Amino acid sequence: MINTKEEFKEKIEQIQSQSWYRQPIGFGIARVDRGQLNSDKILQATYPVVNWNENFGSAAIFMDAFKTAGVEFDTTKSELVLDICDDFIANCINIFNPYMEEAIGDAHKNVQIIANLSALPRDLGLTADDFKVVFIFEDTNPQSVETAYLKLYALSTGKAELRKVNLNGAFGLLHNVAWVGNTPIELDWLRANELTLKLTGKYPVVDMVDKFPRFLSHIIPADNTRILDTSKVRFGAQLAAGTTVMPGASYINFNAGTLGPVMVEGRISSSAIVGAGSDVGGGASILGVLSGTDGNPISIGENTLLGANSTTGIPLGDACIVDGGMAIFAGTKITISDDQISKIVEVNPEAKLSNVCRADSLQGLNGIHFRQNSQTGTYIAMRSTREVKLNSELH
Repeated sequence: MINTKEEFKEKIEQIQSQSWYRQPIGFGIARVDRGQLNSDKILQATYPVVNWNENFGSAAIFMDAFKTAGVEFDTTKSELVLDICDDFIANCINIFNPYMEEAIGDAHKNVQIIANLSALPRDLGLTADDFKVVFIFEDTNPQSVETAYLKLYALSTGKAELRKVNLNGAFGLLHNVAWVGNTPIELDWLRANELTLKLTGKYPVVDMVDKFPRFLSHIIPADNTRILDTSKVRFGAQLAAGTTVMPGASYINFNAGTLGPVMVEGRISSSAIVGAGSDVGGGASILGVLSGTDGNPISIGENTLLGANSTTGIPLGDACIVDGGMAIFAGTKITISDDQISKIVEVNPEAKLSNVCRADSLQGLNGIHFRQNSQTGTYIAMRSTREVKLNSELH
């Protein structure tokens, strides 16, 4: 039993000096939902606390608690998923002892997790099999559902930067299930029990069938963030405070999102990022890395307007405008007059422009207004003179 905070600190230093210890990138304790027919199949992992490049003392304690409990594990691999046992919880309590009484509110959340696990009522039907401790040591392709969920949590909580987490292969790891609220149900289980469920009036109201849950099923957004339809934001998306996601044609995919207050009435595809103060107009679409950008992730700068039903397939800088209905792709031919080239270069000194150019030669430049000549259909670029401002009362 550790009795003082000084002893606690010494214990952590002792653990971290061991040859087997390895500092993780991320870790956490997850409650898992198992398959109704195949209990070895993990359908979902829920993390009350996500540790990402932080709280390494708690990570050391968790690993040592398993060692003391006689659990064998290998920290040379990229990730580690371990089943919780009673001895693990008891060992953690012994080491966390100096912090147990003050672990309330935002203080010592990993300690709170252990305290709550030790006090779970038996009548809930939960056992040690329902909980896992997950460590990620290298940001390689996730190897398990539990680590895929931990990475998605890191993104959606804003603890990891968008496009900076390796999610390759995650889609193949997750299972396609029926979601009834926050509960995932195996489709095979529904098929096997369809007759009984329907005859007894117990067939569930299925909200969706997907491999990913909804953002709001796992994440509490900032107070001034609004999501008017839960189906419009996928888990793994990242929403900065002040973002508003309207119903209708809006959608934000995983590993995509906003960096500040943004009005979203269109589609932000996977790996697309929108800067503060920008407006994704009704039905507008920002292409993702799998939908026509040749793997070029799209970033939209600050105070930029994507008009209704427009499509953007190139990165845009700050204070840009794409008029409604336009589709701007990398190879789209754009016409620029001499006087407009001069005005654009004033705010983009490094730009090398010609009177007729591909749209991707304008990517990332600030203050570009993409328009279409209504008589000839020619796409033209001009220096934007219009300030894009969001309604501060709404964000």
